Amino acid sequence: MRPNATAAALACLGIAAAALPLVAGDYFIGVGLSLLMYVALTQSWTVLSGLTGYVSLGHVVFYGLGGYVAALCWGELPLAAIVPLAGLAALALAVLIGLPVLRVRGPYFVILTFGVAELAKHLVIAIEGQLGRFSRVLFAAPGLETLFYILLALAAAATALTAVVRASRFGRGLLALRENEEAAETVGIPTVRFKLLAFGLSALIPGMVGSVMVLRSTYFEPQQLFDPVISFSIVTMAVVGGSDDVKGPLLGAAGFVLLSELLWASAPQIYMILLGLLLVVFVVFMPDGLARRLFPQRHGGPA
Repeated sequence: MRPNATAAALACLGIAAAALPLVAGDYFIGVGLSLLMYVALTQSWTVLSGLTGYVSLGHVVFYGLGGYVAALCWGELPLAAIVPLAGLAALALAVLIGLPVLRVRGPYFVILTFGVAELAKHLVIAIEGQLGRFSRVLFAAPGLETLFYILLALAAAATALTAVVRASRFGRGLLALRENEEAAETVGIPTVRFKLLAFGLSALIPGMVGSVMVLRSTYFEPQQLFDPVISFSIVTMAVVGGSDDVKGPLLGAAGFVLLSELLWASAPQIYMILLGLLLVVFVVFMPDGLARRLFPQRHGGPA
């Protein structure tokens, strides 16, 4: 698909999504919230892992931190200040941990990012225990429509970020790093700076998404916000989508969320078993992902 056609298709999707709260009930708006959440998270994950090959299982740490910032600030600051503040907190954490975490690669990076997310979760639990606060109820949270439009804006921003980075010199440097980091460094690509910048950019929007979703649940509980299943779901959607540009995360998130919802509605007792089986079948028979199958003429490399 050509860039202009892709942009036009994305604009049409955005307009259709914006009309959803006007014609649908709370159930479908809730499904839309989940879909937009995972579009934003998977697009952000692609900026780091899809382009550099550094597969992260700790993306939930930025999502959870954003939710924690929102829980701490709710009632003290307006929503318009809380959402960007949560994103900046996630960005600051990425910069803080980026240099030591990005020193390792391959399976060691995967394990380390998972460990960092679990460490952050238990640190928050310990802090809340010291404060005598084992959960927080967030009163007077915004309505579903307000949260939907904020998430729509974040999903659009994450998609635009992935597209801009992918088409830029910076993005080409990340792709070169993915193919051969030593060779990329030899030809003058500042690999450390590029990796750290990609890590920070990939953290910014998840922090804001977490701040919105904690208001959706109106309840902060660390086990829920730092749930590793969120990270696993992001990676699954990226694999299902199967590309390192904007099409893969969109297709992967839409396919996974809608299939999950359909299976849950039709077979709530065994829907996770059915979902797992379908994912296994998908990976076996379509390992390149939806984007490569639907748009074979132009696609990115493996994530």
